[in-house]
Amino acid sequence: MYDSIVTGHDTLRVLLYSDDRDVRMAVKTAIGERPHPDLPSVEFVEVATEPVVHQRLDEGGIDLVILDGESVPAGGMGIARQIKDEIFHAPPVIVLTAREQDAWLATWSRAEAAVPQPIDPLRMADVFCEVARGLAAAPR
Repeated sequence: MYDSIVTGHDTLRVLLYSDDRDVRMAVKTAIGERPHPDLPSVEFVEVATEPVVHQRLDEGGIDLVILDGESVPAGGMGIARQIKDEIFHAPPVIVLTAREQDAWLATWSRAEAAVPQPIDPLRMADVFCEVARGLAAAPR
């Protein structure tokens, strides 16, 4: 089940998946609590395992998903593709790739965007804002 709460609300709920606590911290630091004045505040739902990703999405209320493509044993790109295949009106997905040259894998995964690691805070924030702004325009 997917249930977006972004339209007309004060909080954007972001599911952040990585088995690496440092990666999760780098993403959270780059995006911050309010990445841009024209966007709602951000609430991160941090998860470190694939089963919890699916559990949180089944619970609903997730507006955007950020998945670490380098997580093990389940990589974020495979999870992104599964989300897009199995969830009607799936939330937009940003995947974190190992390097710039892996952006083509994000296309395979059907993610809306990709950001290479190590995380460049300005790029992460810019990509996040672009994808988040698309939420208001997306038909639901």
